[in-house]
Amino acid sequence: MVWKNIFVAFLVTSAVVKADDLEALINSVFNLTDPQGATTVATPIAPQPGPQPGPIVPAPIDVDPGVNAENHCSGECVQYYLCNDDKINDNGEGLIDIRFEGDEEETCVDYLESCCEKKNIVVEPIIPELPKLETIGCGARNPDGVGFRITGNNDGESEFAEFPWMVAVLKEEKTNDLLLNVYECGGSLIAPNVVLTSAHCVFEKKKDAFLVRAGEWDTQTKNELYGHQDRKVIDVIIHEQYNKGTLYNDVALLILQTPFDLAENVQTVCLPPQAHNFDLSRCYASGWGKNVFGREGKYQVILKKVHLPVVPHAKCQQALRTTRLGKRFNLHDSFLCAGGEPGKDTCRGDGGSPLVCPIAGAKERYYQAGIVAWGIGCGEDQIPGVYADVAKQRNWIDAKLKLKNVDPRHYTYLP
Repeated sequence: MVWKNIFVAFLVTSAVVKADDLEALINSVFNLTDPQGATTVATPIAPQPGPQPGPIVPAPIDVDPGVNAENHCSGECVQYYLCNDDKINDNGEGLIDIRFEGDEEETCVDYLESCCEKKNIVVEPIIPELPKLETIGCGARNPDGVGFRITGNNDGESEFAEFPWMVAVLKEEKTNDLLLNVYECGGSLIAPNVVLTSAHCVFEKKKDAFLVRAGEWDTQTKNELYGHQDRKVIDVIIHEQYNKGTLYNDVALLILQTPFDLAENVQTVCLPPQAHNFDLSRCYASGWGKNVFGREGKYQVILKKVHLPVVPHAKCQQALRTTRLGKRFNLHDSFLCAGGEPGKDTCRGDGGSPLVCPIAGAKERYYQAGIVAWGIGCGEDQIPGVYADVAKQRNWIDAKLKLKNVDPRHYTYLP
């Protein structure tokens, strides 16, 4: 994901793990040379409370919330939702600064912790009032977040649970007899047991190596009110006409071993009707991908978002012909384009992540219009990014999920 400023808010020990390089694939297909000599690395996702199938690299920095000698807290540093005198807990509308540095008198190590007098510390989380889940349905975005709102989001950081359908696709890898869960790509939850992602993320890889994480937001903390959930993948369905050389029909479905438990931070996205047109819509892409192209790019800690216009097919093809793809390049009908505004784009590591557009006449409800596929660089002026067109695949998705007895009402907008 590209933003104008490089976001550096956390310092953690990290491990670099080799992953598939989509840009190298594009270069090889079109006989192109990456002028920046970019390489791709994978960013691990930090663990959350609850049973884990294996360690995730890097592990979060463990800090004892009771230790306050160094942080000058006059009480005790606890998760913000465990302090009874914290106004954040009253209605979920309190503000938390994600660039929190604290003041000289009261400073906790984690920005999601609060300095709390011991007499006010509670055991059970104080949960703000939230909409009833049965009234939410698919595609409900939370523009103000869930449980708290953030400040300091100058680089496109999303609110917590703003896009509750966003998932991370992880891959289990063994290194020195240690099982690691490595970030592979993004995806979206379209039913409690089904994830929509790009075919290039999972093609020719063992299905039992994949793990899907829902409810993730900040990959380096476990202090959110609602934790993430992990599920194993038992089946991978790739479009029969997917072409690994050209990335035509770059769509895949992941069937999970057990469904996710729908929660405030875990919901499904709506899919558009077949052949629905999104031209000129202003839409959101989200992901944990790199902020700039090339070696200087950093994978994101907090889930990022970017607001982009959908570009008509013919105009996108014309723009791409001005790049190193050349004047004879033909944009396949299975692609949709969005972006072209300088410094705003999806980027390396965002593959499989959703592009969502507002549903006309429905407040804060969204269709998934695209799946991040490829691009020429990231955030180039007048050069849109390229996505798999979900509306062109709706009939295919329905047909495949019918065989799995998945109810289409999970991902169908019902006014």
